[in-house]
Amino acid sequence: MKAGGEINRELSELERMILVHIYKYGPDSPWLLARRLMGTSGWAPKYDEDEIERACRRLEEMGLLERYTGSLKWLPTSSIKPWLKFKQRNRDVKPHGVYYQLTREGKRVAKTLKREYEQRDAHQS
Repeated sequence: MKAGGEINRELSELERMILVHIYKYGPDSPWLLARRLMGTSGWAPKYDEDEIERACRRLEEMGLLERYTGSLKWLPTSSIKPWLKFKQRNRDVKPHGVYYQLTREGKRVAKTLKREYEQRDAHQS
């Protein structure tokens, strides 16, 4: 296992954004990440879905992401608004597609990255 700082240096900017996004909002799919990442593009994809999928697979190989297999029914995510989930109480299956969540190491790295982004944004203000 590599040290957190070493892993951080190996990550592309897109991979960093994916980790922070999932850290903040919960499990998400590459299709929705392509549209929601950065929160500035609405539903027009800001990134190519295949590029997001490749980045997610690389993060999975690094042990930072894992495929999400649980129910999204009561779990807030960036892609499914909580109030819509409460309306769908009887829905026991997650929406189609592969969803990714952070591993324990992924949470540690994402927490550090989020802190770095917040500090950078504070200095730019």
